[in-house]
Amino acid sequence: MDLLKVSDLSKVEVQALLERAARLKDLQRKGVPQSSLLGRVLGLIFEKSSTRTRVSFETAMYQLGGNAIFISGRDSQVGRGEPIRDTARVMARYVDALVVRTFGHDIVEEYAQYSDVPVINGLTDMHHPCQVLSDILTITERRGTLDGLEVAWIGDGNNMANSWIEAAAVLGFNLKLACPAGYLPDAAFLERACAGTSAKIEIVGTVEEAAEGADVLNTDVWASMGQEAESDDRGAAFEKFQINSKVLSGAKKEAMVMHCLPAHRGEEITEEVLEGPNSVIWDQAENRLHMQKAILETLLT
Repeated sequence: MDLLKVSDLSKVEVQALLERAARLKDLQRKGVPQSSLLGRVLGLIFEKSSTRTRVSFETAMYQLGGNAIFISGRDSQVGRGEPIRDTARVMARYVDALVVRTFGHDIVEEYAQYSDVPVINGLTDMHHPCQVLSDILTITERRGTLDGLEVAWIGDGNNMANSWIEAAAVLGFNLKLACPAGYLPDAAFLERACAGTSAKIEIVGTVEEAAEGADVLNTDVWASMGQEAESDDRGAAFEKFQINSKVLSGAKKEAMVMHCLPAHRGEEITEEVLEGPNSVIWDQAENRLHMQKAILETLLT
């Protein structure tokens, strides 16, 4: 089994991951050592730089008794023209699973096609499933349930937005997305994701409309990795798509503010809100570790 996008999982499978991640977190805090992945090796192939994804996966493997090998784009033969299918088949003879962090989603799909071991999407331009699963873990810790959940996505219709759309469709919570014109989620993708779900997933016109009555306010940087040349244009387009105290006041009083990090304070989110009492951003970041453990255990055992 591979994990390339949230919709690769059923609702039951997501719930099982949430329960196991919470259990592993509790065991770690009690100082109970775990060795479920003793002797296992994880390969990480990263064409995009990373802090949280790399460190959380490496630490997860070590804390579960396994090991991890990191390969950057400049270190692999893929960067020198070796076909992905060749690298995937060889790496599968060396390691027990692969985490791939790259640009096009077709790249991680090709790794999965040719690898005989599980492939995990550590981020592509289209999806970021591990992040959103960790975010949902954070929500369930605070809220106890996903029933009646109202989530607002404010900003770019990017990989994070796509993974939130799929999560809402799989788990059945409601999602409102406020994105500037020209930066909406792909219409065909949105239509496919929404087919057959009971969730209400909608594009709204303003940030205020998205935030109204929300349990969760969520955002990301305006220009992601590889989009640096678009920063000026995006800054102008996204100027009104910021999570600030005024926007937060339209959400529920106990609303959670989320950001997958790194954050550009004063752009997509203000310092006041990021460091404020509604922020669960640091819990989000920690939960990457516990969710990665649950994912690795599920795929490898």
